Amino acid sequence: MDGGNQSGLSELLLLGISENPEQQRVLFWMFLSMYLVTVVGNMLIILAVSSDSRLHTPMYFFLANLSFTDLFFVTNTIPKMLVNLQSQNKAISYAGCLTQLYFLVSLVALDNLILATMAYDRYVAICRPLHYTTAMSPGLCISLLILCWALSVLYGLIHTLLMTRVTFCGSRKIHYLFCEMYVLLRLACSNTQVNHTVLIATGCFIFFTPLGFMVMSYVRIVRAILRIPSASGKYKAFSTCASHLAVVSLFYGTLCVVYLQPLHTYSMKDSVATVMYAVVTPMMNPFIYSLRNKDMHGALGRLLLGKVFQRLT
Repeated sequence: MDGGNQSGLSELLLLGISENPEQQRVLFWMFLSMYLVTVVGNMLIILAVSSDSRLHTPMYFFLANLSFTDLFFVTNTIPKMLVNLQSQNKAISYAGCLTQLYFLVSLVALDNLILATMAYDRYVAICRPLHYTTAMSPGLCISLLILCWALSVLYGLIHTLLMTRVTFCGSRKIHYLFCEMYVLLRLACSNTQVNHTVLIATGCFIFFTPLGFMVMSYVRIVRAILRIPSASGKYKAFSTCASHLAVVSLFYGTLCVVYLQPLHTYSMKDSVATVMYAVVTPMMNPFIYSLRNKDMHGALGRLLLGKVFQRLT
């Protein structure tokens, strides 16, 4: 890579956030435990929703897809991180790096779009309850999900293809957890103005448009809740949105810390925020959505008891 361009680039070195052996051992067990918790938590959500007819509603349909996205998201990055933490060979092929980048970018966008769709579901449920069944029909839910996937796939393709035009030179060492857009652009020695322009334009559309939609939805939801006469009615209506609000706040809060800054200021200190949105958020989502959700508690209980009963018989 020294002095060469991308056509001669065969691999990069993912050095992670620490080269200290002791710290690497601690990080390995920490990330492994977080990965296992994330996989088990999101798999339980998916199995509970798919196996319990009481949860065959639009809200849980989108929640199961959010869990699938989070499961896919962590599997795209954490296994390679774990291998690198235990191995002396920290190389990742150029093609492998671009593949990781594509899925990272696509799945973050998909997470965002599904959260926006869930906000619309809550808006219809609270503000237009009498029309909920027709407004959130199975056909519309599937169409919305297909649209989310199509936009996220296109978003990932645009940025991955643009990255193939970038020329790299100098050090091939990446002091980061995985192949991430800003990190790769900082290694570039060619003009990346097109990448930055497209990143800003598409980022505003794919992230800020859904965020604006979610804000508008919740403004109307709050107005509708305030019109409910009883305190118990207000609490019940708000409790259906609390989990979604917590996930949106965690998701956008960590993304803003990482990406709402100039490229030249991007440094190792942003690794903490990156771990938050890449590892912690997918791990926390199942807990947030099931913590105070009686329907989910019941479905998980029936699922686990059913498995235990099958083993005993």
